[in-house]
Amino acid sequence: MCTNGINTAQFEQMIDQIDDHVKLERRWAHNLGHQAEDAGYATVGAKLHEAMAQLDAVRALLDDAKEALEDDARDASGVTVELV
Repeated sequence: MCTNGINTAQFEQMIDQIDDHVKLERRWAHNLGHQAEDAGYATVGAKLHEAMAQLDAVRALLDDAKEALEDDARDASGVTVELV
């Protein structure tokens, strides 16, 4: 569906792509954090785990954005075009 010039399905897919990328980076931060800790670099490990927590927060915001997209598309005024 296209609302006010935005293809909402495509827009949601793009948010999903960002989420997939962030999920991968979170995994790298997690793995590197454990490697650093195992090597005795406690401060580096802690910082990487802090980064991992921030990436979790980013993913939560992306979920919120997807929900907001649905709400905004439903409530948007203007032209709505549906493929038939």
